[in-house]
Formats: sequence, C-alpha cells, structure tokens
Amino acid sequence: MSSKTVNTLSLGTDSIGSLLMRYATPAIISMASSSLYHIIDSIFVGHGVGGAAIAGMAITMPIMNIASAFGAMVGVGAAARMSIRLGEGNMAAAEKTLGNAVMLNLILGAIIMTVMLTFLDPILHLFSGGRASEQTIGYAREFMQIIMVGNIFQHMYLGLNEQIRASGYPRKSMYVILTAVAINLVLNPLFIFEFGWGIKGSAAATVISQFIAFLITFAHFCSPSSFIRFRRQAFTLDGKIVWAILSIGLAPFMVNICASMVAAFVNGALLKFGGTGEWDVVRTAGSGDLYVGAYGIVNRVVLLLIMVIQGLNQGMQPIVGYNYGAKNYVRVRKALFMTIACGVTIATLGFLLGQFIPESIARLFVDNGKGMDEQMMVDAATQGLRLVVALFPLVGFQIVAGAFFQYIGRAKLAIFMSMTRQLIFLLPLLWILPRSLGAVGVWVSMPIADCASIVLATIFLVRELRRMRRLQ
Repeated sequence: MSSKTVNTLSLGTDSIGSLLMRYATPAIISMASSSLYHIIDSIFVGHGVGGAAIAGMAITMPIMNIASAFGAMVGVGAAARMSIRLGEGNMAAAEKTLGNAVMLNLILGAIIMTVMLTFLDPILHLFSGGRASEQTIGYAREFMQIIMVGNIFQHMYLGLNEQIRASGYPRKSMYVILTAVAINLVLNPLFIFEFGWGIKGSAAATVISQFIAFLITFAHFCSPSSFIRFRRQAFTLDGKIVWAILSIGLAPFMVNICASMVAAFVNGALLKFGGTGEWDVVRTAGSGDLYVGAYGIVNRVVLLLIMVIQGLNQGMQPIVGYNYGAKNYVRVRKALFMTIACGVTIATLGFLLGQFIPESIARLFVDNGKGMDEQMMVDAATQGLRLVVALFPLVGFQIVAGAFFQYIGRAKLAIFMSMTRQLIFLLPLLWILPRSLGAVGVWVSMPIADCASIVLATIFLVRELRRMRRLQ
C-alpha cells in the first residue's frame, strides 16, 4: 500500500485533533505569511514615507484585490481539478490541467497589466470616489505602476504554488511563501531607507520577492523528481479544461470581487464623511485621507486574523471532505466543532488585542513622531480597530461555518453566505450610517453586518447538523 493511500486512510482513523494540527499548521503559516506581505509593506512605508503614503496604498487595495481575484480563480480552480484527476490516477490529465493553468495565468496577467497601466489614473480616481487628495493619488500611482509591471509574476507564482500544494507538496508550498516574505522583509527597508526610493522601493521589493518565488515554483515543475511536471503538449489550451478551471474557481473570484467593492465603498465613505460625525476622534477639515489611511491599518490587522482562521479551515478541509464522503458524520461533526473552537479562540485573541492595545498596534504602522497628521491617523485607527473587532469572537464561528459548507459540496450556499454578508448587509449600511455618524458609521457597519451574518450562519449550520443526524 502506497504512502499516499495510508495518509488518506488516516483521515478516517487518526485522532481529529492530531489530524487538524498536522494539516492546519502549514496552511496557517502559509496564509498568515501571505497576509504579512501587505503588513510589511505598510509598516515600512508608514515609517519611511509617512501616513499619506499609507492612505495611497489603501486606495490601491481594492484594485489589487480585483487583480488577485483572477489569479485566485485560476489557481484554486486548477488545484481542485488537479486533485480530482490525481485521485482518478489520471496523471496526463493532471499535467494538462497544470499547463492550461500556466497559459491562463499568462494571458490574464498580461491583460490586467495592460489595462491597469493604460487607464491607471482614471481607475485610481474611480476607486477613491474622486475625493482623494493629489498627494494620496500620487503615492497610489507610484506604487501601482511598479506592482502592475510584476503582475504576471504574481499570477504565475500564486497559481503554481497552489498546484504544488495540490500535487502533494504542502510543506514546499509553505516554504516558497515564507521565502518570498523573507526576501520582501529584507528588501523593503533596504530600498526605502538606504536607497531612498520611498513607496516605489516597497513596490519593487514586493515584485522582486514574487519573481524569485515564481522562479522557485517554476523550477519545481521542471524537475524530473517532481510528481507532476511540465509537458510541452500540455500548454495547448483545451476549452473543456479551461471551462472546468474557471467554473470551479468562480467562488473565490466572486468573494474577492465583493471584497473589492466593499473596500472601494469604505474608502469612498471615509473620504466623503470622515471627520463629520459627532463621535469621530478626528474632526478637522479634509480629514478623509487620514481616515482612509486608518482603514488601511485596520484592514491589514483584521485580514491577518482572518487569514489565520482561513488556514485553520484549510486544515479542516481534507478531514471533513473525506469523512463526509465516507458518511462518517460523527467525525465530521467532531472536526467541525474542534475547528470552530480553535477559530473562536483565534478571533477572541484578535478581539482582546483590538480592545486593549489598539493604539500600540496602530503605531507599528505609523511613526507618530513625524507630525500631527500621523498622530491623528493613529487616533483614527485606534477607534476604528476597537469598533471593527467588537464581535470578532463570533466572527470566528461564522468564517469556519461558511468554509464548512464549501467543503461538504454546498459551494452555492457558501457563496450565498459570503455575498449576503458583503452585498446585502454591509453595502447598504455603508451607504446609510456614515451620512449621520461619519467615520464611526463606517466602523460600526462592519460588526452590524457580522451580527446578521452570524445569525444566518447559525440557522444554516443547525439545519445541516440535523440533516446529518437523520442520515446517520
């Protein structure tokens, strides 16, 4: 019996706790490391350039999310299809999927790069609602001009890394991400402080680190020792394979697009209404840019916590999927409840940090000794972080529940839950509350939408657990 078969059988026999730790640990490290990219960029830019540069990076965030959405669509879709083909023992079809994914990433990366660089200024003004200062737009322009040049390498690196994980090398996938983060960590201060390149230096550090990571992943699939390798004939696009990849990857694509829409709405609301509310901590004229920078800080902290929980979910996926297919619903429920407990614990830690040391966290990103603007941004981020994480312990439950439905084959329900939170609950609140509450209206919109999503997730999860009990 092969080692792969033994490992698969262990999903139905080994302790749930040990399995979750075994599968979740590399995934958590990978997901957290990916999030650290943005945090590292923001910290060095905030201290080396200033708060206005962080505001500029916050403007670029939804645009970069859209570009990443296309990469995620190909990467996740191809990884899922490859896993299926490997399970069937069809190596040729798995390698054909790999080749088609490479070609799709090349094409989409080139198209996105061309469109973004050609229409960069109109796009930046669109996503800032036409209200950002020229200084903020200038920083955003400098950052995106370099990031978009390296967009193809980002698509290729992230897509190929998904294939490395799907073809049986999860630890190598993790090491590739850690390598990219380490290179970025070294180059960022070198380019910003030593070379004096400012925000352009941060963008260059990101592109170079991703290019090196791309070379590593490319070399992996060129190696004769690799389980799956590049084959020349596999690079011809096949309509059926392309459709399968894109249809499977549609779920993460839609989630990322919705997240971009939300980020754009938040930026627009803060630029228009930031500082106008009675309870806003900064109420000076033209403080919208400050609040956008504060949102950039809050969003990166929250995203790191969410990514850790998502890594936990990835560890749950093979355990739940295998036992659900084997109709072993007792182990499915045990894995679910254990993952929920871990997710709530992580989210509670984030809640405590956000409530008790939010100012210290904000000061990691901005040197408040640079001037009054930086101190005001710290104050705004402190207030925002406290309010945004107000219901975070329960958000940990909601994130795990949403992923659970996807892993048992209820992808449409998982997409519905995610899009409902962002489109049905959050966007109307972002439209209504800031008009009377200013920036506080933006901050409180998020926990209110979380509350509605938690109720929805609880209803669906209770129904599913009752259904599994009846089946058992």
